[in-house]
Amino acid sequence: MTCRFVPPYLLRRVAPESLLVDERLRGARAVPVGERRLLVTAGPAWTVHTAGNGTTLPGRAVRSAGEPEAGDAAVDEAATGITGALALFAEVYGRSSYDGNGAPVSLTVHYGRDYDNAFWDGAQLVFGDGDGRVFGRFTQPVDVLGHELTHAVTEHTAGLRYQDQPGALNESVSDVFAACLKQRLLGQTAAEADWLIGAGIFRPGVQARALRDMAAPGTAYDDPALGRDPQVGHLRDYVDTTDDNGGVHLNSGIPNRAFQLAATAIGGSSWDGAGRVWYAALTGGVGPDTDFAGFAAATVAAAGAHAEAVRTAWDQVGVAPGVAGAPAGGPGAGGSRRVSVRRTGGFAGLRATGELDLDGEDPRAPEVAALVDRVDLAAVASGDPHPDRYVYTFDLCGSCATVPEQHLTADLQRLVDLVLGGTP
Repeated sequence: MTCRFVPPYLLRRVAPESLLVDERLRGARAVPVGERRLLVTAGPAWTVHTAGNGTTLPGRAVRSAGEPEAGDAAVDEAATGITGALALFAEVYGRSSYDGNGAPVSLTVHYGRDYDNAFWDGAQLVFGDGDGRVFGRFTQPVDVLGHELTHAVTEHTAGLRYQDQPGALNESVSDVFAACLKQRLLGQTAAEADWLIGAGIFRPGVQARALRDMAAPGTAYDDPALGRDPQVGHLRDYVDTTDDNGGVHLNSGIPNRAFQLAATAIGGSSWDGAGRVWYAALTGGVGPDTDFAGFAAATVAAAGAHAEAVRTAWDQVGVAPGVAGAPAGGPGAGGSRRVSVRRTGGFAGLRATGELDLDGEDPRAPEVAALVDRVDLAAVASGDPHPDRYVYTFDLCGSCATVPEQHLTADLQRLVDLVLGGTP
């Protein structure tokens, strides 16, 4: 399962050169994920590698658990973050690594050039350096690392499907334990915390406090380049969309707000109060297709003496425990002689779209037409999307398909480059 940090609706607003970084890097992974799993099954508790601004994973090992600082900011930030994150799960929740069995954690920094994302790919954690204009290093805010490691925990526990309400819960759970990690390292109570996710990830001059605000979804940023934070914080505002795997980064604000309300109502530290309740629900009463109401019910059942505080928190965001939530729809179709590509997903939730008329005079048209003739969308692997990883919707002259990033073929990759890139 690959989980990326930046959601598609945000990257859509970034400069074109930043929007295309992920497409250019995606195909250059020499070792398949399934094989890479075998490479990280033994060794120290964690190892940080550098990709050296390339895309081969895991890259060169630079620092492992117990070793001194390497003098590389990204390496040492990742080391500090993973040490704190593993300690949170072990010391507070009794969990040994993400799988519960002490699996060593592999991390890679300096992935790609100007890479505006971070992700868990089912085998390791990967972090870009940012483009230096909008985003800085993705290792700098410790909650980014906590968010991605929690995707691994969710994969090995509830396995929340990365679509619609289960997907929004998947995203929210990652924000929940990212916030717990950050607050624990800072020694803050729930009442003292700022409840921001990704604070410090944006470069100076960007009008943004963070990527998300758990206490006030929809208020984290308002910038000419980024637009206004579109996250919602109440079920009445639920976004029913085919983008971003059914709006997983948009609608995660609803359970995020519920956790913040529960944590402050319970009092004390978030990790030792509401965090224990959410962890118990994640590992004991939740399955792949659990919706908001089902998760709310699981947290109320796990809350013990705090059950009423937890129930009230969910009520305040419009979720009644045990009552089914809102569904999301599926992708639509397109025209006859036009080719379009839409990219959604990613940690920042940004969306990129492109369209090309094969009957026009665009210099890209001949190559795109040849690719369309060659591609059989029905033969392309589909499967469930991975958290924080991109999803592509193709309309090739009326033949439509939605393809998770990990299943793009070389021809589809070239179509993405051409149609979204805008140059031959």
